[in-house]
Amino acid sequence: MKELAFAGELFDALARRRNITGDSISKAELLEFWDQISDTSFDSRLQTFFDMVDKDADGRITEEEVKEIITLSAAANNLKKVSEQSEEYARLIMEELDPNNLGYIELYNLEMLLLQAPSQSMGIGTTNSRNLSQMLSQHLRPTAEPNPLRRWYRRASYFLEDNWRRCWVILLWLSICVGLFTWKFMQYRERAVFKVMGYCVCVAKGGAETLKFNMALILLPVCRNTITWFRNRTAAGRFVPFDDNINFHKVIAAGISVGAGLHIISHLTCDFPRLLHATEEEYEPMKRFFGDDQPPNYWWFVKGTEGWTGLVMLVLMAIAFTLAMPWFRRGRLSLPKPLNRLTGFNAFWYSHHLFVIVYALLIVHGHFLYLTKKWQKKSTWMYLAVPMVMYACERLTRALRSSVRPVKILKVAVYPGNVLSLHFSKPQGFRYKSGQYIFVNCAAVSPFQWHPFSITSAPQDDYVSVHIRTLGDWTRELKNVFSKVCRPPTEGKSGLLRAEYDRDVGAMSNPSFPKVLIDGPYGAPAQDYKQYDIVLLVGLGIGATPMISIIKDIINNMKRLEGDVESGNPGDASTSASFRTRRAYFYWVTREQGSFEWFRGVMDEIAESDKKSVIELHNYCTSVYEDGDARSALIAMLQSLNHAKNGVDIVSGTRVKTHFARPNWRNVYKRIALNHREQRVGVFYCGAPVLTKELRDLAQDFSRKTNTKFEFHKENF
Repeated sequence: MKELAFAGELFDALARRRNITGDSISKAELLEFWDQISDTSFDSRLQTFFDMVDKDADGRITEEEVKEIITLSAAANNLKKVSEQSEEYARLIMEELDPNNLGYIELYNLEMLLLQAPSQSMGIGTTNSRNLSQMLSQHLRPTAEPNPLRRWYRRASYFLEDNWRRCWVILLWLSICVGLFTWKFMQYRERAVFKVMGYCVCVAKGGAETLKFNMALILLPVCRNTITWFRNRTAAGRFVPFDDNINFHKVIAAGISVGAGLHIISHLTCDFPRLLHATEEEYEPMKRFFGDDQPPNYWWFVKGTEGWTGLVMLVLMAIAFTLAMPWFRRGRLSLPKPLNRLTGFNAFWYSHHLFVIVYALLIVHGHFLYLTKKWQKKSTWMYLAVPMVMYACERLTRALRSSVRPVKILKVAVYPGNVLSLHFSKPQGFRYKSGQYIFVNCAAVSPFQWHPFSITSAPQDDYVSVHIRTLGDWTRELKNVFSKVCRPPTEGKSGLLRAEYDRDVGAMSNPSFPKVLIDGPYGAPAQDYKQYDIVLLVGLGIGATPMISIIKDIINNMKRLEGDVESGNPGDASTSASFRTRRAYFYWVTREQGSFEWFRGVMDEIAESDKKSVIELHNYCTSVYEDGDARSALIAMLQSLNHAKNGVDIVSGTRVKTHFARPNWRNVYKRIALNHREQRVGVFYCGAPVLTKELRDLAQDFSRKTNTKFEFHKENF
């Protein structure tokens, strides 16, 4: 056990029972200890737990001893708030088990309470799991295919079934790149320069042609407004994987690296040396390209416009590519000062904007060509014109929209876990879908940087809210800036620090918030949840943000539909048709107890208003040891007792009961597959990449081996 205090208490309890004094035990006593610790029977666990609480070994437990063991259990499970309220919870246990005010409880009292706990704490997510396993095990048992060809065919067909949209886009892109390379390669084989430079010039020009194409194409996946328009207004999303726009951006960047490598290496190591060492007779046809005097050395090529522009582009692109790598962008590398400034999002953001210089140099480089003199054959500007105009319009639209739509900050709250919540006034004409995101700019932190955050409010709300976790230099500074205008909350308000705009008082009395601009909304995978009757929403840590908006939207839509039915009004037919969701399962997995503060109000609101149990809420706190562990036994008992008596969970502070440790995702999928046969289930995950593979693999596995189809969508950060 890593918790030394808890391990010490356990050792003392085992020693007391055997009348062992001192801090050492023999080998035989160690075996006795181990036999009791490893005995998972209820009576053995109960006796061990009772011995830990009953420190004076008189067979009775006082309120002070209960308080002590609650504090110890809370510390072992990293539950700070439970530890702070240990006196209140000790009193609760004594009230329940000592109605006659004897001042103590005995073993049989504890046994009665613990036997009640499992039945009360049985979460919806674990009911009938044994029956489910038996019913589905036959379908889900892997069957090995002995024939390797059939096995390969099955894997290939599964892969294409899951990735056909990505496959055709990549194949089309590769075909265009190969076609352009081949076309230019064959073209230069027929030119006079081939006799001097050979196949090297063909490779260099083929690589340059793919480079021009990819430098134009790489701008399109980051035209967010255009992609959002296509996603929302057209059916293109059915066959174009818009969710993979950034991944495609990275693939094109790899293509640029290959094209640039072929072009530069062929020129420097082959073309130029051959030209420098060509005989007078061989050089004669080259005079119209390189002049009457044969280049004397490498410096002749470098000092020319073609040379220096190419080298400067190479350096700038190398810097941008390197600082965009995850090790630098996410600050995983620890470099000494002042090199540490090269890590983090700021370095990535500023270095990526070197592309402005790169594109300017590329146009110049493409104009001053050694081997092409006619303007109509200089095709660089032709490739770049439309994408550059599109991207310029995109950036102009963002700048104008954010400045024309001013927002007023209505509420700020700083929560445990370094999370900042911002509530803005809703700009006129600002319409969005649950699951989408906006960009936020704060000039007090950086006048140029815009950062994306999922919207946590529902479309029907009269405000727009985001929850921002401190993960980098920009978010850290943003939290510091807003913390200065916040104060500790008044009674009944959540958060560590809080500030609100009050419309009833004068402007001078309200907090002086820093100016904030927003831009958006932009499309995201989670916005497509309305296409499914059944949805499984999974949020890891701060990844719960888009899911919160979705579950609020589901409740609002269900209320509206119920209201229309009760009043006899058919309502908006388009709304009814577009909203198909009738059941939602929300799983929020977080490591810290304080994280539940972020959306405590939302959780309580949904638990209270969801009369028909449309949404199943499952909170998981991974810092608490799983059920059956001695370190969490008392926490589970307290949780059941407090929830039964007060309707509040001691871990989350909400009406939603918290599960301990990590979910068994296979069981989650099993239950949904059994409850919703022959239906499509949309699985939406937002969070760190750590869970992506497991959830995707399970979705594919259950889709193939049951008649329930799980369609997986993810959003990583």
